[in-house]
Amino acid sequence: MNNLIKLIDGTPSIVENDPWHLLADNLAPRPAGPLILPLAAWLERQDARILRGERFSLDGVCLAPDDEVESLQAYLPVLPLIAIDFPSFRDGRGYSQAYLLRTRLGWLGELRAVGDVLRDQLSHMRQCGFDAFAVRADKSVADALKGLAGMSVVYGRSAIEPRPLFRRRT
Repeated sequence: MNNLIKLIDGTPSIVENDPWHLLADNLAPRPAGPLILPLAAWLERQDARILRGERFSLDGVCLAPDDEVESLQAYLPVLPLIAIDFPSFRDGRGYSQAYLLRTRLGWLGELRAVGDVLRDQLSHMRQCGFDAFAVRADKSVADALKGLAGMSVVYGRSAIEPRPLFRRRT
């Protein structure tokens, strides 16, 4: 994936060679390497041992805005990566999905924002629990990197800081 920013030990870095390939549908031929598949395609492609949690999946899953995050709960231990699609910068359902995955379901693996991901959103996405951002292909990833420095203080609680500001004060 091009234009990828990942948080590595909390520090944002541009990823030059991302091995993952995002597939929007089940079309052939498939690229070599690990795939990020829509939820329905991921469920269809996995063998029974993966679905029972006996073996780690080689594929990641991409949640659409209408997908329920709770449907992934049984598969979280075998998933290497979860991507959340933002079909439009105006669609905020992915923020809620990320927050629920991190706080309610306890997902600790890579959580990647894909789709219409822009610089202005990155700081908010980080607060919701994203740790990887596939910036829209027509935008500069170096410029987008500055978006992660957007807020120095967050007043409310978030996935990365569950205490509101007034509880953090000494």
